[in-house]
Amino acid sequence: MWLDVDGHRYQNGSTKTMIFGVANVVAYVSQFMSLQPGDIISTGTPPGVGMGIKPNPVWLQPGNVMRLGIEGPGEQQQNVKAYSA
Repeated sequence: MWLDVDGHRYQNGSTKTMIFGVANVVAYVSQFMSLQPGDIISTGTPPGVGMGIKPNPVWLQPGNVMRLGIEGPGEQQQNVKAYSA
């Protein structure tokens, strides 16, 4: 799992860096709902979140380009836009 913002790698990790292993997460979630093939369990994010960067946190800005990916499923890209109500 990795995340780049404007070509700079901020996050890089794998399921090995998770606090709880995949089997534990699936077992826990299965107590509350029926899982079907193709279901996605959101597990959080690998180390390197922008707000944790010391001494100057990094926040997404309009115009930033995020690329993220995970081995197997592939990659995606998103362009950060300004919020308008």
